[in-house]
Amino acid sequence: MKRQAILDYYAACNRGDVAALEACFTEDVVHWFLAPNLAPAPVAGRSYLANYWRKVQARFDGRWVVDHVLAPDEGDEAVIEWTLFWTPPETGVRVATRGAEWYVFDGGLIKEIRAYYRQEHADSGLRSEEHTSELQSHLNLVCR
Repeated sequence: MKRQAILDYYAACNRGDVAALEACFTEDVVHWFLAPNLAPAPVAGRSYLANYWRKVQARFDGRWVVDHVLAPDEGDEAVIEWTLFWTPPETGVRVATRGAEWYVFDGGLIKEIRAYYRQEHADSGLRSEEHTSELQSHLNLVCR
């Protein structure tokens, strides 16, 4: 259930789909980000967070790939690793950023997200050549 909720969330992020994003969240959802980030403070509230991702998607043409999910059946928490392919407007060059997130759920909906990554205008150095090739293949399928 948590795994599918996270996958649905990222599919909605990739589309910038506000209604689908809102369906993933509790009314009082909070997303915490490391500084520096586009969001200078936590983004709180279902509609605020859904619209935040719509704006991010429009600005950066982001494509998230969920690389790994730990979502045990018991409890209300999950953790993932992800890769974001995006285009910084300043350079116009597609890059990949790697990160991890900690999730808290309430009633099957996402209540809290804590994101851990470093946003830079260059590829993250956390990928092996094999992983890079695998992700590029996935990106080619997703972006067609």
